[in-house]
Amino acid sequence: MARVVIMMGSKSDEEKVAPCADILKQLGIPYVFTVSSAHRTPERTERIVREEEARGAEVFICAAGMAAHLAGAVAARTIKPVIGIPVSGGLMGGLDALLSTVQMPPGFPVGTVAMDKAGARNAAWMAAQILALHDADLAERIRAARAKMQADVEKAAAEVEAAH
Repeated sequence: MARVVIMMGSKSDEEKVAPCADILKQLGIPYVFTVSSAHRTPERTERIVREEEARGAEVFICAAGMAAHLAGAVAARTIKPVIGIPVSGGLMGGLDALLSTVQMPPGFPVGTVAMDKAGARNAAWMAAQILALHDADLAERIRAARAKMQADVEKAAAEVEAAH
């Protein structure tokens, strides 16, 4: 059973979105990673939401560029948390996707993260934190990952200071 569903509007977004799957894998969170378009395959999008929710999906992560309606289309079909990753490209370098993802009507929120790879990573971390609200083992894995990040910074600082 996938706890998180990652959907991209286009296969061409895969390189920018893959870090999301990497983080979920690192944290031991089962996920589905697929492509569906809010405009080209609206029935597929609706079917994925319905079927994955029935299988136990708890969080949806949606990445899209340009009009970036995928996250909103998913938010309209579920009350589960939806996290949007705006993907750069289009006429405004991704600003169009950012605004489309973040500007949702009341009652249909999309938690929006940064664009591209940085956003993909944080979407995974946000999904993990949502799941950790009721999963003590996952919460501990998140704490351990953060402790490693802290140790890595301390080590880097010591190396820089020793060299100067």
